[in-house]
Amino acid sequence: MNPHRSECDSVRVGWWLTALVTVAAGCSVPDRPAALPSEFPEAAAEFLALESVDGRRIADGATYFQASSPAGPWDLHMVATDGGRCDLEVVVTRAPARGEAGRDRRTVSAMVPRATGVPYVGINGDFFTDAGLPVGPETSDGSHRSGTRPAFAWNPEEGPWIGVAGEEEEGSGYGRPEPADEDDEVIGGFPLLLKDGAVVDDLEVGERPSFAAARHPRTAAGLDRDTGTLWLVVVDGRSGESVGMSLPELTSLLHGLGAEDAVNLDGGGSSTMWVLGRVVNRPSDPAGERPVANGLWLVDGPGRCGHS
Repeated sequence: MNPHRSECDSVRVGWWLTALVTVAAGCSVPDRPAALPSEFPEAAAEFLALESVDGRRIADGATYFQASSPAGPWDLHMVATDGGRCDLEVVVTRAPARGEAGRDRRTVSAMVPRATGVPYVGINGDFFTDAGLPVGPETSDGSHRSGTRPAFAWNPEEGPWIGVAGEEEEGSGYGRPEPADEDDEVIGGFPLLLKDGAVVDDLEVGERPSFAAARHPRTAAGLDRDTGTLWLVVVDGRSGESVGMSLPELTSLLHGLGAEDAVNLDGGGSSTMWVLGRVVNRPSDPAGERPVANGLWLVDGPGRCGHS
């Protein structure tokens, strides 16, 4: 049902004439569709069939968008930030160790970074094993776990990067041979969705159809290298209000947002977005937030400004 349609909209004429007809008939005048925020990409709005998007600035250089799309239906939570700003930093947080070969998983809300600047946004990170360890690479606070899977990485000098460890690419903060730089923050994901603006292979649809072709809650990160815009995205799923996305649908969304590179992070019941002190999405597990292995955070980092 279109939320902007009057119960008396059988008179399909101009807005002003509809108003005259509906008032005469004793019906309410339909609302005009809310304008899309100027900074929200039109291509993404068209893909989602959106009439409105709620946008709220959560920090200088960072905006949180919430939207409900009738096309899925989908409930979406998206944060756009300038990945090159000196007053914003990316931090990876880890669940605490359990013995020598495991972790006591924690919810995203329980892994808010404490030893950094003000936290603005947090999302869940990598897939994890039964022992609570991340499946892919991870670098946090100088501690490094190797891995060959795709990853999102950030470096205070280079900014954000999405790709595979060891790829040589000019300007990448993660394309260096391992071990990673001690200043890197790295979190693994799977699969790589976009590289240089192109869809990567078949997005695992052929080999893992129940994972890739089916609709599930999703978490992803995308990067527009031309503008430096970093997108953090969570799509709710497994409910009547929001069914989740397939990986091809998620890739189309990220492409519409302007991402040239993008990686899928852990989804399903793990998909969580925390903004300014609270979880803004609806995790699909009956108990709420699922404990996970690590999280990806956008925090205040003014200490880098004015320093080379």
